Formats: sequence, C-alpha cells, structure tokens
Amino acid sequence: MARYTDASCKLCRREAQKLFLKGDRCYSAKCALERRAFPPGQHGQGRQRKTSDYGLQLREKQKAKRFYGMLEKQFRNTFDKAAKKKGITGDNLLVALETRLDNVVFRMGFASSRKEARQLVNHGHFTVNGRKVDIPSSEIVPGSVVAVRQRSQKSPKFEEIKEMQISAPAWISVDAAKLTGTVLSLPRREEIDTPIAEHLIVELYSK
Repeated sequence: MARYTDASCKLCRREAQKLFLKGDRCYSAKCALERRAFPPGQHGQGRQRKTSDYGLQLREKQKAKRFYGMLEKQFRNTFDKAAKKKGITGDNLLVALETRLDNVVFRMGFASSRKEARQLVNHGHFTVNGRKVDIPSSEIVPGSVVAVRQRSQKSPKFEEIKEMQISAPAWISVDAAKLTGTVLSLPRREEIDTPIAEHLIVELYSK
C-alpha cells in the first residue's frame, strides 16, 4: 500500500501550520516550523505570490489529507462516500475522517500523534469490540469499544498511559487505567477541533 515516506516536518512547513505529526516534538523548540517558518525547497524563502481561489481550495484539501495521514485516492473515496450521505457534505467528510480507527486511537490518548496511532494499529495492538483490528482506516461506529490488546498492555508505552490524565473529546469516553475507550456518538461539527475549512474542499471536488 502506498504511503508518504518523506520527512513529516516538510508537510507542516509547506502548509505553514503545525499538523502535529511528530507528537511531543511539535510542542518543543525542535519543531521545524519554529526554526524555519517558510516552505521547503530552494524557492521557499522567495517572494510569496497571491494565492488564487483554486490554490486556496487545493491547499485546504492537501492540509486535510496531511492532518489525517491519507493519500489522494483514499481521501477522494472518503469524500465520495460522504457526498452520498444525507446532510452537509463537509460535515459528513469530517465525521468520516474522525471516526477512522487510527484517529480514534489518537483522540483516546493512546498515541501522541495520528502517525504513531496508525503504526500501532498496523502492528496489531488494538481490538475493537474484542476483535483484533489492524486496518487504520476501519470505520468505528457509536457503541464500539476500542482497547489495547492484553498482550500489549505490559509494554512501557502503554504502562505509562495508565498513569496519565487523558482529556478526550465529548464523543469519546476513556478509561486510561484499563486502556479502553468507547465511542459514545458521532462527533458534531463543533466538537471537531481540526482547523480545516471543509467547504473549500467541497468546492474543489465539486468543479
């Protein structure tokens, strides 16, 4: 399966915004955006041109893909499914992105970034309703219980989480001591804090 393998910090610099792809590093002085707040490449420090409407829409789509760690084909398929559902397409898109298993693991505080959450899921550290699931894009529906597998709970990574105070969004309930979390409901738009102007993505794909 295709995946992005270049430096994650380049993505933040290209979007001129922290995408929090490196966990704790993003909050420290080592953050690449703090040290080099300009786009990557030999022309990154050149004169910035005015961005067209299409350019704004494209950048917003690219930013959303990078926030959630998706490539174009997968992101477009997610959009197409959201467009077929009842309701506002932009809201449906964000809900679909938020209820991916890797994002749910991140929101539950079991990983410091979505990138780490995706890796942990790929390595088979989680169960959904008692069954092992190792597909990061799996859709998690309300009522689902996501838990760290019994054999994984003794690792230093998860032992540390047991002692943490986790602040999860309102649509998720987390029991850090038991390393489990429950999706209580689908998130409402106001409960999604990812800084994305989804209407620009809808405009782009609707052309």
